[in-house]
Amino acid sequence: MPLIDKPLSELRRYRGRNPRPADFDRYWRDALRELDATAPEAEFVRSTALAHPGVECFDLWFTGVRGARLHAKFLRPRAPASRPGPAVLRFHGYSGSSGDWAAHLAYASAGFCLAALDCRGQGGRSQDVGGQLGNTLHGHIIRGLDSPDPSRLLFRDIFLDTVQLARVVLALPEVDATRVGAFGGSQGGALTLACAALEPRIRLVAPVFPFLCDYQRVWEMDLAKGAYLEVCDYFRRFDPRHEREEDVFTRLGYIDIQHLAPRIRAEVLMFTGLMDAICPPSTQFAAYNKIRTKKKMVIYPDFGHEALPDEPDLTFNFLSRLLK
Repeated sequence: MPLIDKPLSELRRYRGRNPRPADFDRYWRDALRELDATAPEAEFVRSTALAHPGVECFDLWFTGVRGARLHAKFLRPRAPASRPGPAVLRFHGYSGSSGDWAAHLAYASAGFCLAALDCRGQGGRSQDVGGQLGNTLHGHIIRGLDSPDPSRLLFRDIFLDTVQLARVVLALPEVDATRVGAFGGSQGGALTLACAALEPRIRLVAPVFPFLCDYQRVWEMDLAKGAYLEVCDYFRRFDPRHEREEDVFTRLGYIDIQHLAPRIRAEVLMFTGLMDAICPPSTQFAAYNKIRTKKKMVIYPDFGHEALPDEPDLTFNFLSRLLK
């Protein structure tokens, strides 16, 4: 078969290229402590945007780190259950939003509570509080890269937003905290894995071709284009001779999903296309191969970064185990 990356036999052994910062564990320990000190102040505002006889819809507002007010769509079955039920968190692709209410009905109609996050500073209603030093023109990967303090990386805050959303949902009286899952594609796949890594109570996750993995590998493959263009653009603008290359990639290692992957306790069902030139397969395997829990990779040899046939059905069936 044609190849754009390593052969599958090598992908199954690949362990990643991007450096892991020496203080990575302390970095995320401190980040979670900051989140612990951030009261979510959750507010549920009933929405009339969608009329459905069996589902209630709410705009969920809550507070994340640095005081940002964040938005998620929240749906739940209208009929009260006899006991707390399952919930799923849904995360969207890069620059997107939580989408239309109707797109989430399959889960809510089946008996799930569902929360779909709007990432701060992207296409939804969440607040980006700003305050970054350096380039903010193009891309969230490099937001905060020039700050003396690596905690200013924007994706650090976005990863923590997924955890805060999870904590709000897990605390709801209608939710059984032992039956919560997460899913999403591309950036949403990365956030699914980040959430599970930083919130150990998440039980099942289904990431699809996750983004934000193994940045140095992407650049070395000359695929720092499209979603990863900002990495190449950063070097062209601010380090044209790559004199700081090691430092840049090490700093990006704080927000590299492959380094968070060993923390995951949830069972994982991951999907990838071997012709993916946006999020190269090797970068996805760098994260997958470091997951230590029960896991399965569903492979589409002829597909790239696109809709994968049957994936939504397989994801739904996998997460529906939480209904039992």
